[in-house]
Amino acid sequence: MSDRAPHPVERRLPTEEAGQLLALVRDIAQREIAPRAAEEEEAGRFPREVFTLLSESGLLGLPYDSGHGGGDQPYEVYLQVLEELAAARLTVGLGVSVHSLACHALAGYGTEEQRDAHLPAMLGGGLLGAYCLSEPASGSDAASLRTKAVRDGDDWVVTGTKAWITHGGIADFYTVLARTGGEGARGITAFLVSGDAEGLNAAAPEKKMGMKGSPTAQLNFDGVRVPDARRIGDEGQGFTIALSALDSGRLGIAACAIGVAQAALSEAVAYATGRQQFGRPIADFQGLRFMLADMATRIEAGRALYLEAARLRDECKPFSRQAAMAKLFCTDAAMQVTTDAVQVLGGYGYTADFPVERLMREAKVLQIVEGTNQIQRMVIARHLAGPETR
Repeated sequence: MSDRAPHPVERRLPTEEAGQLLALVRDIAQREIAPRAAEEEEAGRFPREVFTLLSESGLLGLPYDSGHGGGDQPYEVYLQVLEELAAARLTVGLGVSVHSLACHALAGYGTEEQRDAHLPAMLGGGLLGAYCLSEPASGSDAASLRTKAVRDGDDWVVTGTKAWITHGGIADFYTVLARTGGEGARGITAFLVSGDAEGLNAAAPEKKMGMKGSPTAQLNFDGVRVPDARRIGDEGQGFTIALSALDSGRLGIAACAIGVAQAALSEAVAYATGRQQFGRPIADFQGLRFMLADMATRIEAGRALYLEAARLRDECKPFSRQAAMAKLFCTDAAMQVTTDAVQVLGGYGYTADFPVERLMREAKVLQIVEGTNQIQRMVIARHLAGPETR
């Protein structure tokens, strides 16, 4: 094997403070996350203590207002933090992205009283969040969700089932989308539900091919009472809130994908420069050198794409199309890069002794979560050619 350390990512950061922040994240990732990633993923262990550390370090609320416990960081910085965390362990990077997604509705659409009451604990108080939109019969077609919230005095009574919930069963709070009106998108409302609410129960976590350390579970709402004071936004505004959150969340997935791909490339380069065949390193052979070059190019292109979308967001410009493009390209790139990394390592790449097989399994889910890549293509096409005719 090669003694050469992987090349550090060259980042163009907007401030000196951002550079110090990324250095802190890399230090935490290398000391506290990466060394135990393979063992804990194999055991299916969720690293709650890591999320406590990230919260104490101010890293769970980076893109939000410091007046409510956030970090006041632009999205282009926050996403590069996610990339570093995902490169160390996707369970952590994706977990931070999901937590941020769960905070989005309250931060963007809550009243000042709601933000004062809840955001400090959500952003920097050690809490962990989850986002509840998908259901067993409504994944890509989220506007057809069936979970109901019925008004009862000053409360809402929520009944139904949510599916594919990251942090399901372990989260301290859930942002929940439920039907309060008629059919379609206009009948949906958002709520902030406590993780210990009576009548809220989680099924056993799904048995997945990757990200075994990150629990994904169905949630059953059996007459869960939610005070109207925890309704986020207006009645019927929930689907708009959900789409807004997903645009930002898709950038988080894109950044995580590039982190996974970067980790795979580093492993492939280290192996190829250290593995000797026919009297020389296999990195000397042109066929393999070209593979590494293509892998690196996909990563750089993906990083540039998600950062451009983030800068549009930071400038308060429309970025929905660019977010869909970033999610599509970066996750497809991660799948290709991790597959190529397994090929570079040959038989060793197919064993659990090296991390690339785990990275390949983890990359697959990124093409599915927060809108499959087929949905991303639909979103992009609508921006180009308008809505589909029926």
